[in-house]
Amino acid sequence: MSPAVPTKPVAISRRGLMLVISSPSGAGKSTIARHLLEADSNLSLSVSVTTRARRPSEIADRHYHFISVREFERMRDSDALLEWAEVHGNFYGTPREPVEIAMSEGRDMLFDIDWQGARQLQEKMSADVVSIFVLPPTMAELQSRLHRRAEDTEAVIETRLANSRSEIEHWREYDYVFINDDLDAAFDSVQCIVKAERVRRDRRFGLFDFVTGLLTEKPAL
Repeated sequence: MSPAVPTKPVAISRRGLMLVISSPSGAGKSTIARHLLEADSNLSLSVSVTTRARRPSEIADRHYHFISVREFERMRDSDALLEWAEVHGNFYGTPREPVEIAMSEGRDMLFDIDWQGARQLQEKMSADVVSIFVLPPTMAELQSRLHRRAEDTEAVIETRLANSRSEIEHWREYDYVFINDDLDAAFDSVQCIVKAERVRRDRRFGLFDFVTGLLTEKPAL
């Protein structure tokens, strides 16, 4: 009997996916996104542009590209943004070029955006989008998290809480929805979703050539 010949992992070319995570402020989407980026080398954060002021914990061009309203309007009007929205009186948007390059190279992009941006991406690129909505376990816990974060004024926190109910009403527009009452469990759920979505048949265009090769292969005698 001939010894078994070790086989190399089969690499199947595929188009990258767009992983969208949304939630009301304080429900945990940014924490989950950060853990994902640390654990998965094939996942890159889509860095949004925004006109709001930088928070003390944020790094320019890593968390956001902080730009003026005039520059934002120029990008929006020249179709340089895949999506944009006004949230809490500030503008946010996703630059088009880096996303399109990554997708064509089979790299996955992570979007930490609100329901308005998610809806625009779903309308423009529905086949590429995998959307997840994160719910808080209670509204009281959501309020507590915003205070523990200690990055916003009391007035801003009140605005975020007031807007959270209308944001939560859009949960039905997402592919996956879970309650973030346990961060580790929530993170595990998102990882499972990503693994499953990466092997979807309609994203793996390299399967056509692979299957053709299987069917034409002549086994050695």
